[in-house]
This record gives sequence, structure tokens and C-alpha cells, in this order.
Amino acid sequence: MTAVGEPRATATHGPPREERWIALYVLCVGMLMIVLDVTIVNVALPSIQQDLRFTTSGLAWVINAYLIAFGGLLLLAGRFGDLIGRRSIFLSGLALFTAASLLCGLAESQTWLIAARFLQGVGGAMTSAVILGMIVTMFPSPAERAKAIGVYAFVASAGGSVGLLAGGVITQSIDWHWIFFVNVPIGIATAALATRVLERDRGIGLSEGADVPGAALITCALMLGVYTIVKPAAEHGWGASRTLALGGVSLVLLAGFLVREATARHPLVPLRIFRSRNLVCANLIQVLSVAGMFGMFFLGALYLRRVLDYDALQIGLAFLPVSLAMGLVSVRYSERLVTRFGAPSTIVPGLVLIMVALALFARAPIHASYVVDVMPSMLLLGIGAGACFPALMNLAMSGARPEDAGLASGLINTTAQVGGALGLAVLATLSSSRSSRLLAQGHPSAAALTGGYHLAFWIAAALTAGAIAVVPVMLANSRRERVARPGGRSRRGAGALGTAATRARADRNAPRAAPSDPPRVPATEPRLDAGCMARPHRPAHDDRGEAGGPSRDGAPAHGEASRAAR
Repeated sequence: MTAVGEPRATATHGPPREERWIALYVLCVGMLMIVLDVTIVNVALPSIQQDLRFTTSGLAWVINAYLIAFGGLLLLAGRFGDLIGRRSIFLSGLALFTAASLLCGLAESQTWLIAARFLQGVGGAMTSAVILGMIVTMFPSPAERAKAIGVYAFVASAGGSVGLLAGGVITQSIDWHWIFFVNVPIGIATAALATRVLERDRGIGLSEGADVPGAALITCALMLGVYTIVKPAAEHGWGASRTLALGGVSLVLLAGFLVREATARHPLVPLRIFRSRNLVCANLIQVLSVAGMFGMFFLGALYLRRVLDYDALQIGLAFLPVSLAMGLVSVRYSERLVTRFGAPSTIVPGLVLIMVALALFARAPIHASYVVDVMPSMLLLGIGAGACFPALMNLAMSGARPEDAGLASGLINTTAQVGGALGLAVLATLSSSRSSRLLAQGHPSAAALTGGYHLAFWIAAALTAGAIAVVPVMLANSRRERVARPGGRSRRGAGALGTAATRARADRNAPRAAPSDPPRVPATEPRLDAGCMARPHRPAHDDRGEAGGPSRDGAPAHGEASRAAR
């Protein structure tokens, strides 16, 4: 914390600029390894089923075991990163994920592979939950932070389509064991580099959030919720008694967790984090948009395989334009867009392009031409995601205090996983039901399958339209914050990040306190504002007239620097 009247810390503190970017690339390699593993396994499932003699229902557990552990532990891992240090959680998760990958590659039985996949999910949750929190603390400058999050968003979003291509190449050229073995040297190299370039952080201490009952409640609630989505709901339907019973138990556990956190002296998840409307809206948008996109990737791959008769390598190449377009926009242009227009205003065009891409894909015919009927949707989807998701992550992290950055990072990863699992289960169920009805009516198999996929893509587009409807709430909140912020309104069109740069210039021009003046310490810890910069959070009232509120006569009394700023 800095004293009032002294220059506020800027991007010059922390590791040098070159070291920060090297650290970012190391973190992104770790994230890429986690993301690739999800889709690369999907391509190899037929080979795994044949080799280990899985039944169809048993084969699903190769995916479900990973998703249950991953989705159930993201929030807990993110919070423990705040408490004991994000670097420690990242390295521990990376070591566990690498070791579990080796066990998966050596698997010779169904039980062995499923257990190793569960361990992989635990390691993946620990690794990925803290990465975004580390990024926002490494890059305090709004412009650099927006660019860094753009790189991260590209890796997190486009890695899935790269996994389809890599899975096809490895499975066809070697065998399925190597889709796991390839993680071992990458994990070891990433861990070695991470120990050199990532700064040690101590965390705020377990005494500030060592809530064992809360940890048990939220972990069980999320794991049971993900299990309900991927198992009974997908197999027996949403109205089945088992689905309703397990879903009800998951909701009861979640309600118990909220009650516990509201009454605990040192809660695991401080409920104050949900007071940020930007954070809540960003996570809601993520649930809706990711639900649509996950369904499109999964069912789109099935459409290419079962209707257009593409092989594994061709499917990977078909999704390659998504990765290329997303990489170009998120890495090269997202930082400029967010800095110029603000995060909320950048999200809307991205979501619109995603919605249009899904609607176009919903019209792809049985005998489709890739260039005419498929590639335009892939390009629009990549451009839209490249513009939308970096801005969305900027916005989600903007409402978090520095000591809650890991929690906010785990939360946005959790909503992505839950939204993806929920969307995939719903869209796959509706698509299958539609195809079955068309087959019963006498339609050819290809026409029935295409009709089911079309329905799923239209619903995915509707989910994205719902996400667009949430954005005006964030825009209204951002306008209120700019009007209420001292120093007047920001430059038109600059958005939240523009106001942060304006405040930074005002701080540099403000006179320093005289050496004889005693330093004044803000009453509370700094938090990350909507412009993604750390600034002191002033309480609403302070009768003493100190740095924190108005004096008794109603005039602000913030010292010489504050008067100069006015």
C-alpha cells in the first residue's frame, strides 16, 4: 500500500518487462497442455475403446472422470492459491498432471486409466485455476494486462481445436498411448522454467480462509453437479428421478456452502466478491456463450465425421481456421480494442459474430462444401471469440481485489467448465432426440442426423443471444462508476481502461507530500478497479477527515495531492 500524497505504484514494480512476458509464455504453455488434453483424448476414444475393451457407457468415464475432478476443484484450487501462494499451487498441479499423464500412457486396464484421468483432472484444476490470477498481478499496467490476457484467452480458447488436429496426427501415426506420453517432457520443461521465472508469492495465509467445512461443501457440490450433468442427465434425461435427486442434493450442498460462508469468521470464499456486478455479469455471459460454443465444437465434429465422412485429421484441419482467426484477433488486436472502447463495448461485437457463425452452421446441408458452407462459420467464430473472451476475462478480473485474484480466476474457470458441460449435455440430448424422431418418420440417416445437429446449433445461437442481453447491465454499471469516480468522466470511448490511464497521469502530476508529513495509510487494502489497476478503496464515511472520507463539514480532506487532483 502507498501513502496518500506519495506516487502510486505503477507498472515499474515487480519483475522487469522481459521477465514478465517470459513468465506469461511459461504459464500459457502449462495452460495449453491442460486444454489440449481435453480434445486430444476425444479423437483417440475409438482406439482406446478397442484396445482396453471399454463398453460405450464405460468409455464415457475416460472423459467424465477428468471433468468431475477438474470442474469440482477449480474454485477450491484458486482460493488456496490466494492463501498459500499461486506459484506453489501452479507447480504442484503441474507435477501432479505430468505424473498422472505418465500413468495414463502406461494404463493397461480400464480402472487404471479412469483413476489416472481423475488425478489428471485434479492436477489440471490446480494448474489452470491460478494462472489468470498470476497474470493480473504480474501486469499492473492496463494496456499490458489487456494484451497478456489476450494471449491467455487465445491459448485457453483455441487450444481445443489444436487438440483435435494433434490428436488425429498422433493417433494415426503412433498410437493412443502417446497422446498422454507427450505431456511428460512438456510438463518437466515447463516446471523447470517456471521455477526460474515465476516470482515467489507468500499468499495471505491459511488463517485468512482455512474453512474446512466450506471447502468440503463446495467441492462436493460442484463434483456432484458436474457428475449429474455428464452421467444421469446425459443418459436418462433431465426429468429422470435420479437426475432430479442428485441435482437437488447438489443444490442443497451449494446452499449450505453459501450459509457457511456468510457466517464463517474466515470464509474460504468471501461473499463480497459477488458484490461486483462486472464479475457476476461476466461469469453469466461466460456460462451462456461457452455452453453454445462447446456444443458447436462437439456436435460440429460429429457432423463432419458422420455426415460429411471426414477422418480425424480432416476434422482437425477443418477447425484450424478457428484457431488462426482467434489467435490473430486476440493476440494482435484485443488489447487495442479493450483500451480504446472498453471491455463491455468490445464484448458485444464478438458475441454477435459468434451468434452469426452458429446460425450459419445451422444451415449447412447434407452434401456441404467446406469452403462455402463450413469455413465461413469457422472464421466468424474465431474472430468473435478472439474479440470477446479476452475482454470478458479483463472484465471478470476487474472487480477482484488483489488478495482475491486467485479466487476470481478459479471462479471464471469454473463457470466455463460448468457452462460447457451443461451446454454439451443439453444440446447433445436435444440433438439426439430430434434425430430419433426424424428417423422414426422415415427420413434417411444423414438427413436425420443433420436435422438434429441443426436444432442444436440454433439453440446454441439462442444461448449466445441471451449472453448479449446481459451486456447492457454491465454498460449501465460502468457508466455509473465513471460518473461517481472523482476527477470527472473519462474520455469518450476510452471505457474503463481509459479512465485508469487518466488516473495514472493525474497521480504522476500530483505533488508529493512534504518529507516532514507522516505517511497516511489507507483504511483498507487496494482493489482492482474496472480499469484493471490497483487503487486504494476509500470507505464511504470517516468523521476524522483523514484519507478515506469527507470531513464533518462535508468537504473532502485527502491532503495536498487530492486538492491538486481536483
